[in-house]
Amino acid sequence: MRPPRLVAGDTVALIAPSGPVAPDLLDAALPVLRGWGVKVRVGDAVRGSGAGYLSAPDEVRAAEFTDAWLDPEVACVLAARGGYGAQRMLELLDWSALRAAGPKVLAGSSDVTALHRAVATHLDLATLFCPMPASVLFDEAAAEHLRHTLFEPERTRVLRAPGSDVLVPGRASGVLVGGNLSLLAAGVGTPERGSAHDGIVLLEDVTESAYRIDRMLTQLLRSGWFAGARAVVLGSWAACGDPAEIRALLLERLAPLEVPVLGDFGFGHVASSPTLPLGARASLDTELATITLDSPALA
Repeated sequence: MRPPRLVAGDTVALIAPSGPVAPDLLDAALPVLRGWGVKVRVGDAVRGSGAGYLSAPDEVRAAEFTDAWLDPEVACVLAARGGYGAQRMLELLDWSALRAAGPKVLAGSSDVTALHRAVATHLDLATLFCPMPASVLFDEAAAEHLRHTLFEPERTRVLRAPGSDVLVPGRASGVLVGGNLSLLAAGVGTPERGSAHDGIVLLEDVTESAYRIDRMLTQLLRSGWFAGARAVVLGSWAACGDPAEIRALLLERLAPLEVPVLGDFGFGHVASSPTLPLGARASLDTELATITLDSPALA
């Protein structure tokens, strides 16, 4: 199910479901968001002092997410940044109450992959895997693509990556699934595990060495998570070591799936990242280096 698009005057709730938010990056992002013609509501954990690697205790982060989702004035719940911690609060959420509140947009990436999987599992709702505002990677291009997706999703139905790298050529159709590799692997064995069945799988990560990427891909492969996948699209592997070594590893582990694999699509932990709608049906063409959505990301 696609949540409704945003219109001028809507409220965007900024939350911090994972790590602490840098005040200077937040202050720089707020005028950009308000320039979209929306009201921005900043959650308690976003402005919190943090608790080590968490923006706030689990109960506070869970309450922040819940309050934003249950508020009828909020049209979009946007994560300020990633880090670690979203998984820890999933058991504290009342999914029946959240479902009763109706559909709205969840947007974020990186560690927010855990929330994307949870919302897909418990609410049957498409979400946006996108750059987050309290990040050095939230540049003008990334912000504009997110804005277009939120307000004018017809403009972002075709996603192009001219500099992409074809690992396995071909065409495929399916539902966009996936996100951050670390979080997908960490979700194996949980209620939000999900799968790649009938999926065009999106994968990216940051600061992971080759053997760790190998281990996480192997875990997903051995668990059967990739069964029924239609294609794989790879994003950024920033600070993961020698790009040639990472490419060879990805080809070795993914080519046996015998589906198209397109690399360097430019999403994830990289500047000017596009927004991709998880849960949306789309078609991949490796020759054209395009992902074409069957319908706009938002209704």
